[in-house]
Amino acid sequence: MHKAGIPDSCIYIDKQSGKDFNRTNYQRMLRRLRSKDVLYILSIDRLGRNYVEIQEEWRNLTQRDIDICVIDMPLLDTRVGKDLMGRFIADLVLQILSFVAQNERENIRKRQAEGIASAKARGVKFGRPELPLPDNFSDAKRAWENKKITLKIAADQCNMSVSTFYYKVKKN
Repeated sequence: MHKAGIPDSCIYIDKQSGKDFNRTNYQRMLRRLRSKDVLYILSIDRLGRNYVEIQEEWRNLTQRDIDICVIDMPLLDTRVGKDLMGRFIADLVLQILSFVAQNERENIRKRQAEGIASAKARGVKFGRPELPLPDNFSDAKRAWENKKITLKIAADQCNMSVSTFYYKVKKN
């Protein structure tokens, strides 16, 4: 972006996945874009990963008279080739690359699901390890079950939230 002469104040970086357009910095950037601005994107998959949504977003931006330059794909630069042939080539390349981006997203999800299933089959546990029950859990549970104390008091005695205490009671 710096090589393209873009000042830091005009660079928006998303830390969120590009799976959709509900990204805080992306939305902030869209609100700031005006007619005749140029939007530089490093790669089309940084714009999004859904074939239809990429096409829609591209159309919305260009209809607002915002030029788009995809840095790693010079054919996707709406500032050049504004004639019919140039637009046709850019649209064709955009369709191919947005298809590839969505396909890659689907492949990633599939491989991720396969990896999780494989890990679970090997006995890998996900998430934080469970904390051991406090020594007074059985007493607090019994007092609560016998209606001697409220759920809130029982949970407080065990230094747990009400929902955690209730979950542990059901589990044990």
